[in-house]
Amino acid sequence: MVSMGFLPAALLAFGDLPPVAPGDHHGARLTLAAAAAEGVRPDQAVARIVQSLVEYTRWPEARSVVRLCVVGPTAYAGRLDGLRLADGRSIERRAVIPGLITAGACDAVYMGQLPPAAQRQITAQVRGRGVMTIAEADPQCRSQAMFCLSFMPQAVSFRLNLDAVARSGLRVDPRVLRLSAGQP
Repeated sequence: MVSMGFLPAALLAFGDLPPVAPGDHHGARLTLAAAAAEGVRPDQAVARIVQSLVEYTRWPEARSVVRLCVVGPTAYAGRLDGLRLADGRSIERRAVIPGLITAGACDAVYMGQLPPAAQRQITAQVRGRGVMTIAEADPQCRSQAMFCLSFMPQAVSFRLNLDAVARSGLRVDPRVLRLSAGQP
């Protein structure tokens, strides 16, 4: 049994996983410096990561549209509108006020620049309900989110909280788990 299992992953996109957009191939360790040379901004990197996380997560019931609820002010969620998955499904972004997430309204929750207590309240509210949780401003993953983004000068990374994934009711593709462990 893993207690508070966090696995770091420094990546911009998922390497051997299908690309975010046709012809958009990036390695698992592409840094922001390399991305900047290609014209990729941090908000674009976040969109790629979020899109890939959704792409490789399975919900208990199939979703034709994945409802991504964005909670609170954000610094890097500017490109989360209009995302499409490889199978044609879309990600529909919704703005939600903290404390007003209703059962069944969100398939994924992207928590912006919220205080730690508010983030923990949100993750507790959706725990076990088949909702993916992503924290923008919690690099140590104290919010108990499934995925916690981390922004460094030369890379965007995330941590994977194995306990939160296990309690979520969702299935995350093993390739994401391998990449979060730093394996190709």
